[in-house]
Amino acid sequence: MNEHTLTFFGQELEQLKADTARLGGLVEAQVSDAVDAVARREIDLAQAVIVRDEKVDILQREIERKAIKMIALRQPVAQDLRRTVGSMKLSLSLERAGDYAKNIAKRALIISEVEPITPLTRSIERMGRLVVSRLKEALDAYASGDLDRARRIWISDEEVDEHYNSLFRELLTYMMSDPRTITACAHLLFIGKNLERIGDYATTVCEIIYYEVTGEEIVGDRPKWDALAAAPDATGPSS
Repeated sequence: MNEHTLTFFGQELEQLKADTARLGGLVEAQVSDAVDAVARREIDLAQAVIVRDEKVDILQREIERKAIKMIALRQPVAQDLRRTVGSMKLSLSLERAGDYAKNIAKRALIISEVEPITPLTRSIERMGRLVVSRLKEALDAYASGDLDRARRIWISDEEVDEHYNSLFRELLTYMMSDPRTITACAHLLFIGKNLERIGDYATTVCEIIYYEVTGEEIVGDRPKWDALAAAPDATGPSS
């Protein structure tokens, strides 16, 4: 590439990163608002999250088109190629996280029609705040290219899993003690699982950052909480 082309390509890369960061901001707001809709039983807010999901989808497709066009026309190599592909992969992960936020909002509409179970709602809110915080930290690490921060977030993924496991136990206790809560608890369980998956996407963001900057994968297995091993034996004691 000549100097002019290199300058223009650098501008395109920066715009692609800016678009990806903007997508991250939209998704972060979606997740935060979905959690608020559950915690505060706000129907209007839940409906707004559902409607806004289309903006996330549109921006994701735009980022993907730009990245593919840049690869086809500019034929980037080394870190430039990793940054281009990274933006495309990151946009896909963020779009999926946005879908989970929409799913949470849909279930918020359903559980708003039943009697509230305040302790469980508070547990969901605590887990939701943790996940939003993790996602924000991951996106900040992407904006700054901070490898140390990205790795710290990646390692801390287990904390989200522990929250989900605790929520699972709590929901199971409620459903066993009062069958009338089964419907609401089932929806809350799905919300918890959606939040756990969003937490996974936050760690995926960190993996993409690491690869973009270093060209290598993060060494080691992603820390995961073994919910099945930690859960009580559902069959009861053996006779």
